[in-house]
Amino acid sequence: MIRRLIRQDLAWAGFILILAAAFGLGQQWRLVRLSWTGGLTAHLEEQREQRRRTEFQGVPTLNLAQAYELFQQGQARFIDARNPEEYAELHIAGAVNLSPSDLKERGDRPLAGIPTERQLVVYCGQINCDAALKVAENLQAHGFSRVAAFLGGFQAWDQAGYPADTSK
Repeated sequence: MIRRLIRQDLAWAGFILILAAAFGLGQQWRLVRLSWTGGLTAHLEEQREQRRRTEFQGVPTLNLAQAYELFQQGQARFIDARNPEEYAELHIAGAVNLSPSDLKERGDRPLAGIPTERQLVVYCGQINCDAALKVAENLQAHGFSRVAAFLGGFQAWDQAGYPADTSK
């Protein structure tokens, strides 16, 4: 009797599992198909870019060449939006560390001593990171008028062999 009840319970559990899997596949079939055809990564990148354009529409962005040009000309102050440990390990030469969590602690003057009209380039770790966009948006809200986010991040900078430093 107990074995029969256990078999019935297992049969129902299996049925529910198959039903859930079929429902999930039905709901996400487009993504499953994209994955099988190799287009999922491109689709997710497109979705990320679309979300970024909507969520951070007021933040200008820079690519690696544009950021490096500003660096060479000495026209911009670079802001590292990564956590302090990553910053201490290696960062763009001359950059100041200001992570999203630091913004809360610093209150109304997140970059004391830096004029609000100074060109700022905010970067984070890699292209998939949104910390640079968040920090740049916050700096704009605090009155900094010339803020841009470098979307390639420190990873692209370092891979290009551009100047990096460990000093604060």
